[in-house]
Amino acid sequence: MAGFDYRTAFTRNVGWVTEEELQRLRRARVAIAGLGGVGGAHLLTLARLGVGAFHISDFDRFELHNMNRQAGACMSRLGQPKVEVLAEMARDINPELDLTLFPEGVGRGNLADFLDGVDVYVDGLDFFAFEARRQVFSEVARRGIPAVTVAPLGMGGALLNFDPQGMSFDAYFDLRDGLSDEDLALRFMMGLAPAMLHMGYLADAAAVNLGAQRGPSTPMACDLCAGIMGTEVLKILLGRGRVVWAPRGMHFDAYRQRLAHTWRPGGNRNPLQRLLMAIARRRLAKLRTAQRPAQTGGAR
Repeated sequence: MAGFDYRTAFTRNVGWVTEEELQRLRRARVAIAGLGGVGGAHLLTLARLGVGAFHISDFDRFELHNMNRQAGACMSRLGQPKVEVLAEMARDINPELDLTLFPEGVGRGNLADFLDGVDVYVDGLDFFAFEARRQVFSEVARRGIPAVTVAPLGMGGALLNFDPQGMSFDAYFDLRDGLSDEDLALRFMMGLAPAMLHMGYLADAAAVNLGAQRGPSTPMACDLCAGIMGTEVLKILLGRGRVVWAPRGMHFDAYRQRLAHTWRPGGNRNPLQRLLMAIARRRLAKLRTAQRPAQTGGAR
C-alpha cells in the first residue's frame, strides 16, 4: 500500500526490542484459533507488535451479544464473518501481512494446513470448544510448537503456556473421552485459574451455567489477556525473558489488584486441586438447585 513503511509503522517498538528482533518478529508466523472474546484482540495486538504472518480461524459471525467484549464487534459488522472482519482490521494496521484464513474453523481435517510453518500457537477458542481445543493442543505438541492460552476471567486474565516437551494439555487438565460437558468445563475452569481470584466478586451467580455453556464476561479481561499473551509470544519468538510453562501459571486480577503465581504438579490430579474441584462441584449443585424455582416460574 502506498505510504506504508513497516519500519516506520513499528518504530516505537524499537527500544523494547532491537532492530534485529523487530525483523525476527516480521518473519514470524503465529496461528490463532478463534477470533471472538480474546482471539480478535490477540490478532490485533500481535499485528501491532510487528508479527508478519498469521493463520487465523473462526466459523462464526458477529452477533449483538458479542458487543461487550469482542474486537471487531460493532453495529456495522453484525452478521459478518469474524475471520474476514478481523483480517481486514489487521491488514489496516499492516497491509503487508501474510494472512491465511480458515473460515471453517479448525478440526482434524485442516489442522495440518493450519499449523504448517507456525512458530507459536495462540488459543482463542470459545471456552466451551473442548473437543476442538483438545485436537489443536494435541497436534501442536506433536509438531513441537509452543502454545499460549490466556483465559479472560472476571476482570483479569489467567495464563498457561504449554511446552511441547513438557506437560501436555490433556494431562494438565486431566481430560479424557467420556466426560460430560459440565465436567469438562469445570476441569478447564479450575485448571486455568487454580487461584480463583475472580470468584470473590461475582455479582450474580445465576449468570454462570456450565451445563448450558453460558457465563458472564468483561471487555477489561479480554484486553488484559491480549497484553499478557503478546508479552509471552514476544519472549517465545525472541528467545529471551523467563517463560513459565504448565503446570506453573499466572493469574492477574485487576478488580482485586492481586497477582497469583500458581503451581499444580500433576495438574488437576493434584490433591489440592481435587479438593478445590469437589468444593466447586458442590457450589454448582447448590446453584442449579437455586435456579430451578426461577426457571419453573418463568415457564408458567
